[in-house]
Amino acid sequence: MKIEFPKDFWWGAATSGPQSEGRFNKQHANVFDHWYEIEPEAFYDQVGPDTASNFYNSYKQDIAMMKEIGLNSFRTSIQWSRLIDDLEEGTVNEDAVRFYNAVIDECLAQGIRPVMNLLHFDLPVELQEKHGGWESKHVVELFAKFASQCFHLFGDRVTDWFTFNEPLVIVDGAYLYQFHYPNIVDGKKAVQVAYNITLASAKAIAAYREINTNPDGRIGIVLNLTPSYPATNSPEDLAAAHFANLWMNDLFLGASTKGQFPQELVSILEKDGVLWESTDDEMRLIETNTIDVLGVNFYHPNRVKQPSISSNSLAVDWMPTKYFDDYEMPGRRMNVDKGWEIYPKALHDIALNIRDNYDNIPWFVSENGMGVSREERYLNEEGVIEDDYRIQFIQEHLYWVAKGIEEGSNCFGYHLWTPIDCWSWKNAYRNRYGFISNNIHTQVKTIKKSGHWFKKVAEENQFDMPENLI
Repeated sequence: MKIEFPKDFWWGAATSGPQSEGRFNKQHANVFDHWYEIEPEAFYDQVGPDTASNFYNSYKQDIAMMKEIGLNSFRTSIQWSRLIDDLEEGTVNEDAVRFYNAVIDECLAQGIRPVMNLLHFDLPVELQEKHGGWESKHVVELFAKFASQCFHLFGDRVTDWFTFNEPLVIVDGAYLYQFHYPNIVDGKKAVQVAYNITLASAKAIAAYREINTNPDGRIGIVLNLTPSYPATNSPEDLAAAHFANLWMNDLFLGASTKGQFPQELVSILEKDGVLWESTDDEMRLIETNTIDVLGVNFYHPNRVKQPSISSNSLAVDWMPTKYFDDYEMPGRRMNVDKGWEIYPKALHDIALNIRDNYDNIPWFVSENGMGVSREERYLNEEGVIEDDYRIQFIQEHLYWVAKGIEEGSNCFGYHLWTPIDCWSWKNAYRNRYGFISNNIHTQVKTIKKSGHWFKKVAEENQFDMPENLI
């Protein structure tokens, strides 16, 4: 069965500055650089971000390999901790300007559309230590300064901008569940951080509207959308899923696309005494600076059931899990290496949700992928990793994307995470996601079977879906 895609569909892959570049010539440490410095044992095999995929040094060869596997678009990020010399003044570092100009120009020379994101979990640690990071509205102002420099410097050639990658992960990781520095558990701070990041995104968008002279230029945000499915159709489980969707999906989606936070969620946060501090001027800024385009990161579904414990027994004042518990569905398909359920149909549910409830805003799959450990198990005699599991994973997800497009959802692209195996935060290089493998000891990079397969898909704008996968 042939699965076809619209003309000019984006076939690409995504990475980030902190996960690919290495720390070469960086003026500041970001929060993950710092965390690795003070606690290397928190990272898998004690591998940190110092070299990562060596993209700072090998970007020309790396982009040539991306061209070789058929990518017509590539998302990465500009590191605040690299670009800006004086974080308060917002002055730029000349070597960083040279580097990012070279990356953008090389992409364009290879016929690859550069897609730029501004914040990918990599807040400069000085701003965390000095001001409390995203708890501080002063940091929001500094982010707008950084964003403005990016638009001035690179906006003539970069058409597609995104303010934040997965803001909910910053909230969850740094302020609720302790998997991002500074590993705080504080529900009220978490809610304020969610608001402040929304405000920072809106301020960056406002700056873009003032600065941009590119007639095709547009700006958006990248959200990890994780549909929450109830364990059963009982009223209690349905209520748990409803709240989980409000918190995990509608909070940032509503603010970014409509300029409004979901009123029901606001009422719950207010009732629970954790609602953010805001001003009328800030709310107007959020309302009038909505996104042009949306990036959607999707890896796995979220399944929930009614909470099993009373909120009174919680060790902290407030957690979103006051309203739901995780549910492990019996018989679910799993990527056992990562511990995530595989449920491609969720992308179709996301597509229709955007179509029906979010003004059918133009969107693309900005990340989707499969992290597998010890991929050398699948090396053939020619030295190519035969990652048929990744090809099948992509096929199944693309099938549901195509179905969503057929039913009127305004999806214009698909990006795999990631082009080249990259450094994955605390997981370092435990799981590999790339079309291209990276020997982190030698930095020798080799195209996997999935990369050769994807080239054909990108060239033909279609693929044959095996009947057994439908």
